[in-house]
Amino acid sequence: MTAPTEAPDLERLSELARTRGLRVSVAESLTSGRLANTVGAGEGASGWFAGGIVAYFTEVKERVLGLVPGTDPTSAACAEQLAAGARELFDADICVSTTGVGGPGPEDGHPAGTVYLGWATADDSGHRRLALTGEPDDVLSQSVDAAVRLLAFHAEGLHPAGPRRGIGA
Repeated sequence: MTAPTEAPDLERLSELARTRGLRVSVAESLTSGRLANTVGAGEGASGWFAGGIVAYFTEVKERVLGLVPGTDPTSAACAEQLAAGARELFDADICVSTTGVGGPGPEDGHPAGTVYLGWATADDSGHRRLALTGEPDDVLSQSVDAAVRLLAFHAEGLHPAGPRRGIGA
C-alpha cells in the first residue's frame, strides 16, 4: 500500500499515463528499487509502467545506461544521464532517476542526504538537487516521494503518445 503522502502524486501520474497513453520508466541507484515498487503500485501500471532498473555499480551504469566514464555518481550530470539512458532502454516517454548519498555518513565528499533526481523525455531533460535530512530510511522515502512528484509534474506537459513505437512494441 502506498503511503498517504505519495497517493495524490501517484494517482495523478497513473491518470495521466493511462489517459495519454504514456510509457513511464525509472532508473535507481540510491533508492534500491523502492521507486519502481511505488510506481508499479499505481492504478493500471501494467499498461503504462515500462519498468525500472537498479544499478549501483558505476560500471553497470556506464555499460547499461550510458553513464559517461568519470562522471561523479552523486551529481546532476549522473542523474540526467541515468534518466536518459533508462528512457531509451525502456523506450519510455518519461523517466526519472535517483542517485545520491542516503547516509548515515558522507560518501566521496558528499554529505548524507545529498540527492539528485534526473528526468528525461524525448525532447528535454533536467535534474533537481535535494538536501534531505534524517535517518537513511527517511532520506530514501523522501527521495521516492520527490521522484513520484517529479514524474507527475513532467507527465503533465507530455502530449498523448503517437502510434506505438514500431512493430511488436
